[in-house]
Amino acid sequence: MVKLTLRTAAIAVTAAAVSISLAACGSSGPASSAGNADSATMWGLTGGNQPVLQKSIDAWNKAHPDEAVKLDFFANDAYKTKVRTAVGAGQGPTFIYGWGGGVLKSYVDAGQVADLSDFVSSNPDVKSRYLPSVLKNGVIDGKTYALPNNNVQPVVLYYNKEVFDKIGAQAPKTWDELMALVPKFKAAGIAPFSLGGQSKWPDLMWLEYLVERIGGPEVFANIAANKPGAWSDPAVKAALSKIQDLVDAGGFANGFSSIAADSNADQALLYTGKAAMILQGGWIYQSMKKDAADFVKNGKLGYVTFPTVSGGKGDPANVVGNPSNFWSISSKATDSQKKAALDYVKSGMFTDADTQSLIDSGAVPVTTGIESKLAASPDKDFLSYVYGMAKNAPSFTLSWDQALSPAQGDAMLANLDQIFLKKISPDQFVSTMNATIGK
Repeated sequence: MVKLTLRTAAIAVTAAAVSISLAACGSSGPASSAGNADSATMWGLTGGNQPVLQKSIDAWNKAHPDEAVKLDFFANDAYKTKVRTAVGAGQGPTFIYGWGGGVLKSYVDAGQVADLSDFVSSNPDVKSRYLPSVLKNGVIDGKTYALPNNNVQPVVLYYNKEVFDKIGAQAPKTWDELMALVPKFKAAGIAPFSLGGQSKWPDLMWLEYLVERIGGPEVFANIAANKPGAWSDPAVKAALSKIQDLVDAGGFANGFSSIAADSNADQALLYTGKAAMILQGGWIYQSMKKDAADFVKNGKLGYVTFPTVSGGKGDPANVVGNPSNFWSISSKATDSQKKAALDYVKSGMFTDADTQSLIDSGAVPVTTGIESKLAASPDKDFLSYVYGMAKNAPSFTLSWDQALSPAQGDAMLANLDQIFLKKISPDQFVSTMNATIGK
């Protein structure tokens, strides 16, 4: 059984939240034409799973007009800001889309999400649909506050086979091999790596994997457990130094700090051959399958796990990323909204049609008994690879910005951005982050 390690932090939640107009961010996707003033509300993310979720809600609303759900979509970065503020003000949607971890714990500590433990206990079919190792990531202090809602999402190193063939290279298996590829691709006029630096969170994947490969999962476990000085672990400084070595070598596309991941601009550099590689989540396969169908279908997309680091303590099979996304139910929702939400969770989610739609989109659902469906997919090679990454990982660490408290996660991303821009040193990063321990 795969061990998915969810690192949560004990955090303080401010009693007062800044209130903003919920209309300020606007919707970046269609809302379901459903319901009334007391309808359950749901906010989802634009991107790979958007059509699957829209289809699921449309089918639910058609069959259950009295329990219709109103769905709106938002871009990743805008959503994270919007939902934290809305939930903190007690004005969040009925369905709260999340990643688990420290952000979920902040909602629990503030009394903003419903305890779903009794619901799960009284609905064994709901409990048994999920991979147990994924389900437990919605548990805080022994109680269930969130249920998985889509697919397993490890971070993968993707590469363009065509440009690798152009310079006669192989996918890197070690950090030294990765660094050796940088000047070769630069000489060919190809950016070694694409990076959506404007969005900041893609930067984190580099730090997560390097710390994992150098020091093992215990390093971040100590950080997430708020152990004093945990950021001073030598693996953290070593990882930050390697990132800056890669920046110095010209490893990332010119102007990477202005490339946005939300618009998929980072992926486009890969499949158009302007960049050789990208370190990104398993979820971007869905976008490339849609936006670069011929590139994917013709076998030009390669994928491997993150390289090993010489002398590192981490198991090469360990992965980082998102075990899944999750639905929590707002404790501030009305009784009728809560009933509609739980009814949808019970019988509207992960129907045979939904599960197949996820697989057809290029995703691996977090449900049991899907091996034969994965094997029958045109994307079976990638899907089986991702399924194997998750299933066989001795440790699967949740994305750090989600595992940590919101305050720590925000500080980490802001300072990591400065590392990539060479505006602060690894020692400065470590000192700044040690000061956030326990906040």
